[in-house]
Amino acid sequence: MSRAILTTSILNTHCKRYQTEGALPTMAKAIHTAEPRVIVTPDTWSPFQILAIRLGLALFLFCLIFLLLWLDRDGLQDQIDGHVSFADVVYFTMITVTTVGYGDIVPVSTRARLLDALVVTPVRLGIWFLFLGTAYQLIIRQYMEGYRMAKLHATLNQHLIICGFGHTGQSTVQELLARGVPTDQILVIDQKEERVRLAGSMGVAAFQADAAQEDVLKEAAIHKAKAVIITAGRDDSNALMLLTARHLNPTVRMVVSAKQEENVKLFRQGGADTIVSPATFGGYILAAAVDHGHMVDCLNDLLTAGGQIRLIERPVRADEIGKTPEDLRPEVLLRLYRGTTMVSCFELDQAGCLQQDDTLLLLAMAAKPTR
Repeated sequence: MSRAILTTSILNTHCKRYQTEGALPTMAKAIHTAEPRVIVTPDTWSPFQILAIRLGLALFLFCLIFLLLWLDRDGLQDQIDGHVSFADVVYFTMITVTTVGYGDIVPVSTRARLLDALVVTPVRLGIWFLFLGTAYQLIIRQYMEGYRMAKLHATLNQHLIICGFGHTGQSTVQELLARGVPTDQILVIDQKEERVRLAGSMGVAAFQADAAQEDVLKEAAIHKAKAVIITAGRDDSNALMLLTARHLNPTVRMVVSAKQEENVKLFRQGGADTIVSPATFGGYILAAAVDHGHMVDCLNDLLTAGGQIRLIERPVRADEIGKTPEDLRPEVLLRLYRGTTMVSCFELDQAGCLQQDDTLLLLAMAAKPTR
């Protein structure tokens, strides 16, 4: 699929969601220090259609100039025989448009000279820009696309692919940036141009394409990706993207957004590692907010990068093997995952000491922002 490459400058964006001290500086630093990203947009016309349309436009302009010169042929003078014929006007039109100008036929009347200065010259420049634009789009751009894609592939390693940049996708990228994820390790794929441009304005790479196509995911270097987050806005689109991505990379971590609760099981069978239902989760929060306003504030504090406390999931470190959960303070162990077994904070005394390959879910204080 042929693509036109555009570069989008990084804009100075401010995310109102992260007004808490520490979150906004982190995100602003990520945006200010990033380089312009590449936006790949699909062409609506084939190269042959583009060439045919531009040749037709050039021919129309040529005929227009010929008609004007033919109607005003009395203002032209042939230095050879003094007679301006039909062939002479065709010849003069061609050498005038192509800026050759041998001087054998010249405008001598005031009207002919004004016609050449005010009409023919702008048309001549327009035709040259038309040819230069065609050369760029059909030849130079192909080379630039290959160069930029190669440069982008070289930087992508253990990156995050965001499939879909609606409200959920935008919030996901904003939170990732606030958590300190480098902009060059986030790649957005969406079919709408305005969303792709919005992603580019945040400093991340973005493709305008269908993430359900294998070629697109291959261009996104899915074989080197750390995780794929699918938020297309429709469960059927999410399912197709999930199956395609899982086929191309059986080991990459897959996070899928589900709109309908009934589709969670299908996504699980399709190979999703984590399934999040924003509507269902939002319903839980709204219901809890009726009688437990402080609990909602605490959850928001836990889940966002600007909070005072953080939930951290990490494997047990070598120096922690053999220690008890109490030895992890000031961090608080909320859950312990050992193989396929989950041990809650109320059952930690039965789990004994920490072992190799344990996964810890910890409650910790957020790092203080550096000034």
